[in-house]
Amino acid sequence: MNPKMPWKVAVVGLGYVGLPLAMHIHEKGFPILGFDKDERKIRALRAGRSYIPDVPGEAVARARARGTFSVQTPSSAVAAADYVIVSVPTPLDQQGDPDLRAMEGAAAFVAGHLRRGQTIVIESSTYPGTLEEVILPIMEANGLKAGKDFYLGYSPERIDPGNERFPIESIPKVVSGMTLACLERVNALYARLFRETVPVSRPQVAEMCKLFENIQRLVNISLVNELDLICEKLGIDFWETLQAASTKPFGYTPYWPGPGIGGHCIPVDPMYFQWKAKQVGETSELIGAAHRINAERPRRIAERVVRAAGASGRVLAVGLAYKKDVNDVRESSAVDVFTLLASAGCEMQFCDPHVSEITANGKKYISMKLTPELIRAVDAVVILTDHSDVDWEMIRRHAKHIIDTRGVMRWLNRRDAG
Repeated sequence: MNPKMPWKVAVVGLGYVGLPLAMHIHEKGFPILGFDKDERKIRALRAGRSYIPDVPGEAVARARARGTFSVQTPSSAVAAADYVIVSVPTPLDQQGDPDLRAMEGAAAFVAGHLRRGQTIVIESSTYPGTLEEVILPIMEANGLKAGKDFYLGYSPERIDPGNERFPIESIPKVVSGMTLACLERVNALYARLFRETVPVSRPQVAEMCKLFENIQRLVNISLVNELDLICEKLGIDFWETLQAASTKPFGYTPYWPGPGIGGHCIPVDPMYFQWKAKQVGETSELIGAAHRINAERPRRIAERVVRAAGASGRVLAVGLAYKKDVNDVRESSAVDVFTLLASAGCEMQFCDPHVSEITANGKKYISMKLTPELIRAVDAVVILTDHSDVDWEMIRRHAKHIIDTRGVMRWLNRRDAG
């Protein structure tokens, strides 16, 4: 490969991680081949439309107009890429174990068209050992050898949807390779995409790095969720306690309560580690406890809402995405709370400027326009996601009862107090 030429890069999986990454790589001057099995995504991108808030439709349209951003369902065209980056979902199955079917399918697709000299990078979150134990045999099935005929590495994604403070380029990129030659090839690309790369000695280190980042968040968020409930019974304002604690300039990282932990990483990645630990006869009691606390949180929130709504049980849920300013409801604890309330017999409605509809208990619900009339018509409003583009002042003025799981009303009150 000529390092002075713009390598052609293929991104397999154009979801919440793959599409922003593909657009970032394109903006750095590299032609992009995008692949996804979802034909609706392909049609949208070909029409210059984005389905992810972090990626402006105008950017997609510009890239398409230049002719340097092509998208399609999986095809032999992947063989034309110098680098192939795989970013597909790695959820849990119904038993709570790692579900690698999408990753294995993507690897088999790439391996079916693998040519000498290509570099393959996996970005999907997974347990340590996956690259070596699962992906490497798939990639070498046709007789080509990693580090000699092609290059294979792992670089965990660190995209934080909706976070404008840390654009993708500014986030240090951990990189690894099956061999030193593989690492050099992986790092050669990412060093041109990110301000800083962090090479590590083995793929297992990079895989474990990603899991630990989210294990740490699971444990700490579950801790504040548990203490929030206890302090409520003790008559202590835990939010004020956290605000006071967060003034300490060293040795303390602030975490805040919520309706639970959602998204495609924090509820899932620790369970990948637990599964792997069991393979060697171990388990993390701390992760287990944190997972149980998190799983219980939506029920405790729902009980508070039922008490506030009273006999009529008319409830408006504000925000169902797993975090602010995104449209992603995967593993959303807000949806869990909504579903529990519907199961309890509450008359449910929801408003979310980023989520148009959901299905709970087999019934479809459509997002409502937030109006004073809607707010006054319900017995309780439960704030589950603190989107920036919600008129929180309207809710404060017109709601009979507010169950605020995100501290929005506290922020309004502090602002008004000066």
